[in-house]
Amino acid sequence: MDHLPTTEAAVAALRAIADTYALEIEVTHDIGADQTSRRTAAGVGVTTDPDGSLPHEACVELGGRPRVSVRLYPEDDALITVDGVACPDVDRDDVPAFLHALYEGHAWVKTRRFPPSAILLVPLPGDRVHKEFIPVGLSPWLAGRVR
Repeated sequence: MDHLPTTEAAVAALRAIADTYALEIEVTHDIGADQTSRRTAAGVGVTTDPDGSLPHEACVELGGRPRVSVRLYPEDDALITVDGVACPDVDRDDVPAFLHALYEGHAWVKTRRFPPSAILLVPLPGDRVHKEFIPVGLSPWLAGRVR
């Protein structure tokens, strides 16, 4: 697993994944404390953090199936949304492995009849699995991954 020290390094890795799987990619950058989503308390005209750094956040939309969006935060984590299922707090270094697992068919959905529920499971390096509860019905792509 490669270390992605910056948001721009993570965006470059996502562009490489889009090329690998022939996916369309759209990237939006938010740069500055007054633009990033987690710094709503930044004063008017304040663009740097107290340490003088310039925070950089990016939102990446990937075409194809499943519908995937990735919001990369300056705090080294990401929010990945897969067909409407939000997977928060994914470590930035795990984002490429997470997407490879999705596009290579390694992710699956575990369902239970009673009480009815569904969980998206995405394998990550180091024998880890990201688990995310699916709050509403399954999309066709998610339904095709039920085990």
